[in-house]
Amino acid sequence: MTQKRPSTTWKSPDPDPLETPGLQEGGQVPQGDTPPAEGSTPDAGPPDPPIPNRGWEISSLVFLTILIASFAVFFLAWAFEVW
Repeated sequence: MTQKRPSTTWKSPDPDPLETPGLQEGGQVPQGDTPPAEGSTPDAGPPDPPIPNRGWEISSLVFLTILIASFAVFFLAWAFEVW
């Protein structure tokens, strides 16, 4: 029983530029050989998600402002030894 040995020559998966139709010398594509440009696709894809409520943004800003102000009051009182 004889086993078939794999070919030892390796062939590149890329097309051979000498055998590729539609290419001029140097790899240029002749004019008119390319498809026309695509049309506009403004409605492609899913719609944008709705804008979330701004309530969370405002409450977060108020919370951070109160937190920073309380730290400032604490450190000022500590600096002037009020407590």
